[in-house]
Amino acid sequence: MLASLWYRFGRRLLGFSLLWWLLTGGSTDSWPAGMVMVVLAVLLSLALRPPVPWRVSLSAALAFIPFFLQQSIRGGIDVAGRAFSAGLPLDPALHEHPLNLPCGTARIFLLNTISLLPGTLSADLVEDRLIVHCLDTDSLAADDLRRLEARVAALFMVTPPGDDDD
Repeated sequence: MLASLWYRFGRRLLGFSLLWWLLTGGSTDSWPAGMVMVVLAVLLSLALRPPVPWRVSLSAALAFIPFFLQQSIRGGIDVAGRAFSAGLPLDPALHEHPLNLPCGTARIFLLNTISLLPGTLSADLVEDRLIVHCLDTDSLAADDLRRLEARVAALFMVTPPGDDDD
Protein backbone atom coordinates (compact mmCIF):
# COMPACT_ATOMS: atom_id res chain seq x y z
CA MET A 1 0.00 0.00 0.00
CA LEU A 2 2.76 2.43 0.94
CA ALA A 3 4.76 1.48 -2.16
CA SER A 4 1.67 2.19 -4.29
CA LEU A 5 1.27 5.62 -2.70
CA TRP A 6 4.94 6.45 -3.38
CA TYR A 7 4.51 5.25 -6.97
CA ARG A 8 1.50 7.53 -7.47
CA PHE A 9 3.31 10.39 -5.74
CA GLY A 10 6.26 9.89 -8.08
CA ARG A 11 4.07 9.77 -11.19
CA ARG A 12 2.27 12.94 -10.24
CA LEU A 13 5.55 14.61 -9.29
CA LEU A 14 6.93 13.77 -12.72
CA GLY A 15 3.76 14.99 -14.45
CA PHE A 16 3.56 18.28 -12.57
CA SER A 17 7.30 18.84 -13.03
CA LEU A 18 6.89 18.36 -16.76
CA LEU A 19 3.98 20.79 -16.74
CA TRP A 20 6.06 23.36 -14.83
CA TRP A 21 8.93 22.90 -17.28
CA LEU A 22 6.56 23.46 -20.23
CA LEU A 23 4.92 26.51 -18.66
CA THR A 24 8.26 28.16 -17.93
CA GLY A 25 9.72 27.35 -21.33
CA GLY A 26 12.40 25.18 -19.74
CA SER A 27 13.84 28.05 -17.69
CA THR A 28 16.10 26.78 -14.91
CA ASP A 29 15.78 30.06 -13.00
CA SER A 30 12.24 29.19 -11.96
CA TRP A 31 13.01 25.77 -10.43
CA PRO A 32 13.62 26.84 -6.82
CA ALA A 33 10.10 28.23 -6.56
CA GLY A 34 8.82 25.69 -9.05
CA MET A 35 9.76 22.65 -6.99
CA VAL A 36 7.91 24.05 -3.98
CA MET A 37 4.84 24.65 -6.14
CA VAL A 38 5.13 21.24 -7.81
CA VAL A 39 5.32 19.40 -4.46
CA LEU A 40 2.37 21.41 -3.13
CA ALA A 41 0.39 20.63 -6.31
CA VAL A 42 1.13 16.91 -5.92
CA LEU A 43 0.08 16.89 -2.27
CA LEU A 44 -3.06 18.86 -3.04
CA SER A 45 -3.94 16.59 -5.96
CA LEU A 46 -3.52 13.51 -3.76
CA ALA A 47 -5.76 15.07 -1.10
CA LEU A 48 -8.47 16.21 -3.54
CA ARG A 49 -8.32 13.23 -5.90
CA PRO A 50 -7.02 10.21 -4.02
CA PRO A 51 -5.66 7.42 -6.19
CA VAL A 52 -8.45 5.22 -7.50
CA PRO A 53 -7.47 1.96 -9.17
CA TRP A 54 -8.67 1.56 -12.73
CA ARG A 55 -7.60 -0.46 -15.72
CA VAL A 56 -7.86 0.11 -19.45
CA SER A 57 -8.18 -2.59 -22.10
CA LEU A 58 -5.55 -2.08 -24.79
CA SER A 59 -7.68 -3.73 -27.47
CA ALA A 60 -10.72 -1.61 -26.53
CA ALA A 61 -8.52 1.51 -26.51
CA LEU A 62 -7.26 0.70 -30.01
CA ALA A 63 -10.86 0.16 -31.15
CA PHE A 64 -11.93 3.42 -29.50
CA ILE A 65 -9.46 5.55 -31.47
CA PRO A 66 -11.11 5.15 -34.91
CA PHE A 67 -14.54 5.45 -33.27
CA PHE A 68 -13.41 8.67 -31.59
CA LEU A 69 -12.10 10.09 -34.89
CA GLN A 70 -15.22 9.07 -36.82
CA GLN A 71 -17.60 10.52 -34.23
CA SER A 72 -15.54 13.72 -33.90
CA ILE A 73 -15.77 14.32 -37.64
CA ARG A 74 -19.45 13.34 -37.75
CA GLY A 75 -20.28 15.65 -34.82
CA GLY A 76 -18.24 18.52 -36.23
CA ILE A 77 -19.92 18.28 -39.62
CA ASP A 78 -23.37 18.12 -38.03
CA VAL A 79 -22.84 21.17 -35.82
CA ALA A 80 -21.15 23.17 -38.61
CA GLY A 81 -24.00 22.30 -40.94
CA ARG A 82 -26.53 23.50 -38.40
CA ALA A 83 -24.59 26.72 -37.85
CA PHE A 84 -24.41 27.61 -41.54
CA SER A 85 -27.78 26.36 -42.78
CA ALA A 86 -31.18 27.65 -41.78
CA GLY A 87 -32.78 24.50 -43.21
CA LEU A 88 -31.40 22.06 -40.66
CA PRO A 89 -33.63 21.35 -37.69
CA LEU A 90 -32.94 22.99 -34.37
CA ASP A 91 -35.15 21.87 -31.52
CA PRO A 92 -32.90 22.03 -28.44
CA ALA A 93 -33.88 20.01 -25.42
CA LEU A 94 -32.55 18.18 -22.41
CA HIS A 95 -32.61 14.38 -22.53
CA GLU A 96 -32.29 12.16 -19.47
CA HIS A 97 -30.16 9.02 -19.89
CA PRO A 98 -29.97 6.40 -17.11
CA LEU A 99 -26.35 5.44 -16.48
CA ASN A 100 -25.22 1.87 -15.97
CA LEU A 101 -21.53 2.62 -15.49
CA PRO A 102 -20.28 2.61 -11.91
CA CYS A 103 -19.16 5.88 -10.32
CA GLY A 104 -15.56 6.72 -11.04
CA THR A 105 -13.20 7.18 -13.94
CA ALA A 106 -15.26 5.32 -16.55
CA ARG A 107 -18.33 7.44 -15.83
CA ILE A 108 -16.34 10.69 -15.96
CA PHE A 109 -14.77 9.60 -19.24
CA LEU A 110 -18.26 8.95 -20.65
CA LEU A 111 -19.45 12.40 -19.54
CA ASN A 112 -16.51 13.99 -21.30
CA THR A 113 -17.00 12.04 -24.54
CA ILE A 114 -20.76 12.54 -24.92
CA SER A 115 -20.01 15.63 -27.02
CA LEU A 116 -18.64 13.30 -29.71
CA LEU A 117 -22.18 12.42 -30.67
CA PRO A 118 -23.61 14.95 -33.14
CA GLY A 119 -25.33 17.87 -31.44
CA THR A 120 -24.91 16.62 -27.86
CA LEU A 121 -23.27 17.85 -24.70
CA SER A 122 -23.24 16.56 -21.12
CA ALA A 123 -25.24 19.08 -19.13
CA ASP A 124 -25.59 17.55 -15.66
CA LEU A 125 -25.19 14.40 -13.63
CA VAL A 126 -27.95 13.67 -11.12
CA GLU A 127 -27.33 10.48 -9.16
CA ASP A 128 -27.33 7.73 -11.81
CA ARG A 129 -28.88 9.86 -14.55
CA LEU A 130 -27.04 11.87 -17.15
CA ILE A 131 -28.73 14.99 -18.49
CA VAL A 132 -27.71 15.52 -22.12
CA HIS A 133 -28.31 18.76 -24.00
CA CYS A 134 -29.12 18.08 -27.65
CA LEU A 135 -29.57 20.47 -30.54
CA ASP A 136 -32.41 18.45 -32.04
CA THR A 137 -34.59 15.99 -30.15
CA ASP A 138 -35.25 13.97 -33.33
CA SER A 139 -31.55 13.42 -34.07
CA LEU A 140 -30.57 12.23 -30.59
CA ALA A 141 -30.68 8.46 -30.53
CA ALA A 142 -30.75 6.75 -27.16
CA ASP A 143 -29.07 3.84 -28.95
CA ASP A 144 -26.06 6.07 -29.67
CA LEU A 145 -25.77 6.86 -25.96
CA ARG A 146 -26.02 3.18 -25.03
CA ARG A 147 -23.43 2.20 -27.64
CA LEU A 148 -21.03 4.87 -26.40
CA GLU A 149 -21.59 3.73 -22.82
CA ALA A 150 -20.89 0.12 -23.85
CA ARG A 151 -17.63 1.17 -25.56
CA VAL A 152 -16.54 3.05 -22.43
CA ALA A 153 -17.44 0.03 -20.28
CA ALA A 154 -15.26 -2.17 -22.50
CA LEU A 155 -12.46 0.40 -22.45
CA PHE A 156 -12.35 0.50 -18.65
CA MET A 157 -13.14 -3.21 -18.24
CA VAL A 158 -16.22 -2.65 -16.11
CA THR A 159 -19.56 -4.43 -16.25
CA PRO A 160 -21.10 -3.50 -19.60
CA PRO A 161 -24.31 -1.48 -19.48
CA GLY A 162 -27.37 -3.68 -19.10
CA ASP A 163 -25.36 -6.76 -18.00
CA ASP A 164 -26.05 -6.37 -14.29
CA ASP A 165 -26.84 -9.60 -12.50
CA ASP A 166 -29.96 -8.64 -10.54
